[in-house]
Amino acid sequence: VQLQASGGGVVQAGDSLTLACEASVRTLSGYTLGWFRQAPGKRREFVAIIRWSSGITRMDDSLKDRFTTYRNKNNNTMTLQMSNLRPEDTAVYFCTLGPDRVWTSARTAPATGNYYYWGQGTQVTVSS
Repeated sequence: VQLQASGGGVVQAGDSLTLACEASVRTLSGYTLGWFRQAPGKRREFVAIIRWSSGITRMDDSLKDRFTTYRNKNNNTMTLQMSNLRPEDTAVYFCTLGPDRVWTSARTAPATGNYYYWGQGTQVTVSS
């Protein structure tokens, strides 16, 4: 399994950015794909997940007004659209793959130990 994240860059506060995660796997049926981020000196934190079979998403409450995620089943790609970016959004953004059950509650989704695979991450830097 390979998870390739792309789309990071340097933007200014208030800008938008779209990240993509392509999963190189035969099938994603029965799995969840997710986004986490990690700022320097901080723990990796939950952003969003998609239950692949249904496309239903779960987003961190503090981000749902500015971030949106969705999937493309044709090419096994998960997209994270970020708008009105803030300097505190600066982080490395990782995509991850976990079992379907991770989606089932707000308690299991943010736990990094519940996921099987992690991509290499893509850097997002937001300047003020």
